[in-house]
Parts: sequence; C-alpha cells; structure tokens
Amino acid sequence: MNDRSSSFLDPATVRDYVRETPRKVPGLADLHKMATLLLAEQAPGAADVLVVGAGGGLEISAMAEMRPDWQFTGVDPSPAMLDIARQTTARCAARTHLVTGTTADAPAGPYDGAICLLTLHFLEWHERLDALQEIGKRLKPGGVFVAAHHTIVEGQAEAWLARSATFAAGPNANSSQTAASAKAMAERLPLLSQDREEACFLEAGFRQPSLFYAAFSFRGWVMTV
Repeated sequence: MNDRSSSFLDPATVRDYVRETPRKVPGLADLHKMATLLLAEQAPGAADVLVVGAGGGLEISAMAEMRPDWQFTGVDPSPAMLDIARQTTARCAARTHLVTGTTADAPAGPYDGAICLLTLHFLEWHERLDALQEIGKRLKPGGVFVAAHHTIVEGQAEAWLARSATFAAGPNANSSQTAASAKAMAERLPLLSQDREEACFLEAGFRQPSLFYAAFSFRGWVMTV
C-alpha cells in the first residue's frame, strides 16, 4: 500500500466508510447494479467473482443480494477495511472469502469476472499496470472486468474534482473548501486522462475497454480478456 492509500490502515479513519461512501459517489448503488449486469453477461449462472479493493464490502454485499448463485473472493491490503467488509458481508459470509493483500496475493482462480471500484486512482501507472495484469491472468478466457474511479476529465482535473467534492459535501457545501479539497486530490492522486486510462487497460492485456459510467470526475469501464 502506497502513502496515498495508507490512511485506510487506520481503524478510526475507515470507521464511517460504509456510511459515507454512498453519499460521496454519485449513483453508487446503480453503479453496483450496472457492474453486476455487465459481469452477468459472461456469467449468467453460478460464477466466481474477484473483487479488488474489497475493503468495506459494499460491492460484494450488493452483488450477492442480486446474484445468490455467485461466490466472491475479495482482496484488500488494509486489515481495518477488511474488518468492515466482514461486517458488511455477514449475510453472504458463506459465499465470501476475504484476503489481506494486493492483487498479487489473490488466489489464482480462474474467475468468471472481476471488479475494482474506487481504487485504481490511488496507483501510479506502473502500479496500475501490475495490478491490472495480475487481475487479467486470474480471469477465464473471455472473463469480464469492471473498473471505476476518479479520472481527469477533458484536462480539467480540479474543476471536475471540485464538482465531485461539492456533491459529497451536500447542500451545505462551502465552495472554498470544496475547491481546496479538489486541489489536494489533484496533487495527491496520480490521475490519468480517459485516453491514458484506456491505454493502460490495453497494455495490461484487456480487450475493448468501453465507458459505461460517468459521474462528475468518476468514470467506469467494462472490458474482457
């Protein structure tokens, strides 16, 4: 885990993750539904799904509710986040295996599909590429991968990050505070443009990355191996 994501190691910092994240990410519940639909195109029946950055357990819980025939393996480098995930996924614990570590520590699979939400924006290019390659080699031929995270939109990183920060802050948002938050994120996160994002997916061995989700500074893609 790099310095940008090290805060997720602190139990006090991550305590409110499950409550706060749906408020901060536009359409998060629908993003989970769309991701499940896209994965199900390749795996309409029983399936094994790899969840990268599974701390918190929100996507596993959502997918498990929609697909009672799916099994999940979640991997996350933060023990504190995985503790939260165990609580969030208690209803589907029999179908969920959680692993502390990075994608390189995930079981070999092979998996029918994989998902990585709100995670890759913490990783530099070479870190992303390594993570994506580790995901790809764990998927069955034709397996589907879904990813969504902050992206530079039309070269206007701070403007769109500020809109995301304003959305997260709610009706009492302070414009100077959200602008400062956006500036800090732009400086701290190694964000990529949409073209660079797709180039990284392709270099990692994925085919036809297609944009399916756009919400202020967030973008989401679906692709296959």
